[in-house]
Amino acid sequence: MSSKVKIPEDGEPIVIQGGVWKTPNKPIVLYIEGDGIGHDITPVAIEVINKAVEVAYGSSREIKWVRVYAGEDAEKEYGNRFPEETQALITRYRVVLKGPLETPIGGGWRSINVAIRMMLDAYANVRPVKYMPGLESPLKHPERVDMVIIRENTDDLYRGIEWSWDSKEAAKLREFLKREFGVELEDDTGIGIKPMSKFKTQRIARFAIKFAIDNKRRVVTIMHKGNIMKYTEGAFREWAYEVALREFRDYVVTEEEVNKLYGGKVPEGKILINDRIADNMFQQIITRPENYDVILAPNLNGDYISDAAGALIGDIGVLGGANVGDTGGMFEAVHGTAPKYAGKNVANPTGIIRGGELMLRFMGWVEAANLIDRAITEAVNQKKVTQDLARYMGVQPLGTREFGKALMEIMETLKGK
Repeated sequence: MSSKVKIPEDGEPIVIQGGVWKTPNKPIVLYIEGDGIGHDITPVAIEVINKAVEVAYGSSREIKWVRVYAGEDAEKEYGNRFPEETQALITRYRVVLKGPLETPIGGGWRSINVAIRMMLDAYANVRPVKYMPGLESPLKHPERVDMVIIRENTDDLYRGIEWSWDSKEAAKLREFLKREFGVELEDDTGIGIKPMSKFKTQRIARFAIKFAIDNKRRVVTIMHKGNIMKYTEGAFREWAYEVALREFRDYVVTEEEVNKLYGGKVPEGKILINDRIADNMFQQIITRPENYDVILAPNLNGDYISDAAGALIGDIGVLGGANVGDTGGMFEAVHGTAPKYAGKNVANPTGIIRGGELMLRFMGWVEAANLIDRAITEAVNQKKVTQDLARYMGVQPLGTREFGKALMEIMETLKGK
């Protein structure tokens, strides 16, 4: 093992088997600071998470953090943005809190974020979006926004199977399509392949419905563009319904059944399963957000709808996300690296703190997770916020580190309550 990384002798790995987490009292959790503002927000998030654990459990539990390198830091330390040592440690310990990492547009290196998801087979991206009083929302009734986007993480266009228009591979594919299928493409056409498998679709559908049952949600809406992409997104819709009706029949009812059999009213104790075409979905979450609860989406649609939903509450910077599978998880903020704010102690760390909150929930440390949620809500209520929110509230902003300290002070006041 390289001297760059030291594993605590008194820590133990978290074991995740079949989606079931077995968390020891001193779990080893990896973290990547990230690029840009990652150096500002990630250390603060770790302090806040540690405080929540301390307040909730005293000295009986403690996260054993291990820093691993990816992105700019890894380039400096190893000469490689995603070194083999980091990959080996992620494969071994399976749980990562990750700061934002840069992915170039149009060229350069492949996304390290996607690479980690693939390594962990973290097929489910879970992104809760709920309005907090005090945020500046573009909606008249933002309090109606309380939804969770569950996005398939490992299929679809994000697999990166594509070729530039001027590559020999694209030329071969154009010739093959013309010869074998009579499909003619212009000679200046780039080509991407959109794979969607039944196994991966039904795996994410199963995850989303279980999530809805476990968290007492009301509705699971399948988002798709199946009217146009019939054999990929249309299949996503059909395969998701198949899982719902075959494996969760006692828990669910479809929209068609509600209208035909129950007079338009969902029976007590049942989760409504419905679907919406993707372009309509964007309109729906703006005009009637209260109708949407858990949104199940393929990879690309899920990416789009997650940011759109974040805009509804007024600030995507306060959102965290979980990337989880049956054997591991990566937790993060949903925003990017924001390099112009790096090193200035002004960035809002709430997103990655929320990522840590989600991590604690998957670990089963719900009391600590609830403390973080309550502290963030109370800080916004007290208008103790960073510059991105302070300018709307007309108050003096707190710095990144000062905001973290405010959250920890609030947690102390919440102790025992």
